[in-house]
Amino acid sequence: MGLKEQITDDMKAAMRAKDAGKLGTIRMLTAAIKQKEVDERVVVSDEQVLAIIEKMIKQRKDSIAQFEAGARQDLADIEKAELAVLTAYMPAALSEAEVAAEVSAATAGASGPQDMGKVMAVLKARLAGRADMTRVSAMVKAALTPKA
Repeated sequence: MGLKEQITDDMKAAMRAKDAGKLGTIRMLTAAIKQKEVDERVVVSDEQVLAIIEKMIKQRKDSIAQFEAGARQDLADIEKAELAVLTAYMPAALSEAEVAAEVSAATAGASGPQDMGKVMAVLKARLAGRADMTRVSAMVKAALTPKA
């Protein structure tokens, strides 16, 4: 079963369980998926669904930081609940050591900081949805920077 079908099944289960919070989040996710399908006139793949979920997770994290900075814990709690529902659809995250191994393998043939884009393109394909790409980017930058 694809990820899109799993999301639809979870939406039906949330309706039956009358879980309003989870249902609202899943409906928001299905709307984002449908919007991408309509805009691009395609049927989204699991990788595209993961990219949509990743984007929504990043938005939730940014919102939580803003709400907590503004002393709006009530709104931050809502965002945290949505974040928990969304992260359930992401594949298992890689450990720090696994990410470091992938980074060192990808940077093996790189000649310096000018190859950062090429290395990140390779790593994005390999690690999509399984690692925080900002952290990966920092690791790649450190690996490609010449030691003085």
